Amino acid sequence: MWEYTDKVKELFLKPKNVGEVENPDAVGEVGSLICGDALKLTLKVDKKTNRILDARFQTFGCASAIASSSALTELIKGKTLEEALQVSNQDIAKYLGGLPDEKMHCSVMGQEALEDAIRNYKGVKKVERPGENVVCKCFDVTEEKIRKVAIENHLTTVDEVTHFTKAGGGCGTCIPDIEKILKELWSIKELKEKPPERKKLTNIQKMALIQDVLEKEIRPRLQADGGDLDLIDIDGNRVIVGLRGMCIDCPMGNMTINGIENRLREVTADEIKVVAE
Repeated sequence: MWEYTDKVKELFLKPKNVGEVENPDAVGEVGSLICGDALKLTLKVDKKTNRILDARFQTFGCASAIASSSALTELIKGKTLEEALQVSNQDIAKYLGGLPDEKMHCSVMGQEALEDAIRNYKGVKKVERPGENVVCKCFDVTEEKIRKVAIENHLTTVDEVTHFTKAGGGCGTCIPDIEKILKELWSIKELKEKPPERKKLTNIQKMALIQDVLEKEIRPRLQADGGDLDLIDIDGNRVIVGLRGMCIDCPMGNMTINGIENRLREVTADEIKVVAE
C-alpha cells in the first residue's frame, strides 16, 4: 500500500483552489482522460507586474494528482511568472512532504500545466516538431519528454522513468527504447535484465496467483484512494470483479479495469479478461 503524507491526505480531502478562474489570463492543459490523468490550470495575472494573483485547477486523477495540483496553486500564487517558472516538480513533491515513487508523475503533470499556462499567457504556441518520436504509445509520452524529465530528476532506470512519466507502464513494448535513451543520456552500460519468461501455470496455480495479486497489490492501491473491489468469480480466463467505494460510478472505472487486466496478464496468462459485475 502506498504511504501518503498527512499533507497529501489534507489536500486530497480538502483541496485548495479548486475550480476555474473567471475570465482567466492564462490557461494550461495537460494530459488526457484516455491516459488516466488530466489537469487544467487557470491563472489571473497582474499585467503590470506579471504577478500571479490567483490560480485554480480542475483535475481528473487520483489522490496524488489532486494534492499535487492543489500544492502547485499554493506555491505559485503571489509569484511573478518568471519566479513561478522556477517551481519544479520536486518543489511540488517537497511541499507535500514527499510522494510515493509511483506517483511522481502527478508532480510532473503540475509543472507541465504551469509551463503551458505561461506559454498561453505570452502567446507562445507549443512547438510541435514534425515527426516527433512518441516512445510510449500507451500514454502518449515522447522521447523529448523522457529526456527532459530524466535530466531534471536524475532518472537512471526504466522504473524511475515510469514513475515520473508513466512511459513503460502499459504494454511494455517501449521499454527497450527507454533503456536506449537512458544509455545515451548517462552512458549506462548495463540495465536490469528483462524478467525471465513466465512458466505455464496450472488452473489452481493461476487462480491462486490471481487472488494473491488482487489482495496484495490491487486492493491496497484502490483502498488508498478510497476505492475497493471484490473478487466475484474466476471462470476460466474470465476474472469477474465488483468495484466498491469511490470506484463505483467513477469516470475512470474502465481505466481501472484495464489496469487490473494488464497486471493479471503480466503474471498469469495473456488470455485473461477482467470484467466488472
